[in-house]
Amino acid sequence: MTVPSELETATPSEPTATSDVSSRSSQPPVVDDDDLIDDVEMSLFDHLEELRQRIFYALIAIAVGIVGCFTVVRPIVQLLEAPAQGVKFLQLAPGEYFFVSLKVAAYSGILIASPVILYQIIAFVLPGLTRRERRFLAPIVFGSSILFVAGLAFAYVALIPAALKFFISYGADVVEQLWSIDRYFEFVLLLMFSTGIAFQIPVIQMLLGLLGIVSSQRMLAGWRYVLLGAVILGAVLTPSTDPLTQSLLGGAVVGLYLGGIGLVKLLGR
Repeated sequence: MTVPSELETATPSEPTATSDVSSRSSQPPVVDDDDLIDDVEMSLFDHLEELRQRIFYALIAIAVGIVGCFTVVRPIVQLLEAPAQGVKFLQLAPGEYFFVSLKVAAYSGILIASPVILYQIIAFVLPGLTRRERRFLAPIVFGSSILFVAGLAFAYVALIPAALKFFISYGADVVEQLWSIDRYFEFVLLLMFSTGIAFQIPVIQMLLGLLGIVSSQRMLAGWRYVLLGAVILGAVLTPSTDPLTQSLLGGAVVGLYLGGIGLVKLLGR
């Protein structure tokens, strides 16, 4: 019987070592959700320059929106006057209707330009977000936009008619309803946009839940403070002093808060 040589004994072990190395190299790299996708070094001057460009593009969009809305401001004014049935509007100072038209065109132009403004904000902050944060960005932006439009619609359909009905019926047999057009549009525009902002409560709750700052159980436990805050918020955000409008907005805030708790609960937080 012959004793195997060192070369013959070492040969079978070599493929095993090679296969181990190849198996390690073939494994995909571990991707951390907290890693930055666009990890590009930029100086402070580059950041400021990009911010200046983003603001410039947003201002151009706002200017175009305002000019475009001013050209068709009459139908917009008539649409906003529709809830005030039976009321005659007066121009109490020279040029009052002109300045009202500018105000309505400004609000409408900003609303129309909001997608461009939102895009510029996202494009500026997107390179600094991690993979996990980017996954939540689209649902949050989409939900926030839908809720803001829903807030505008809720104010136009429910809050404004309820408040105007209260004011018209309260002194109908004492005074004739002759309103300043400037004061009326201050009331309508402020109420609509403040309601749109108030409808962002579920989005804020989702952000707090996703970041692990507040859980759904703690949100539900603080319902008494939320109820008090809804009453105060309804009194602050509504430009009128009638209890009906404040109650409608306060009730909507409480409903949105409870809906936000449900969303956070569905996310497992």
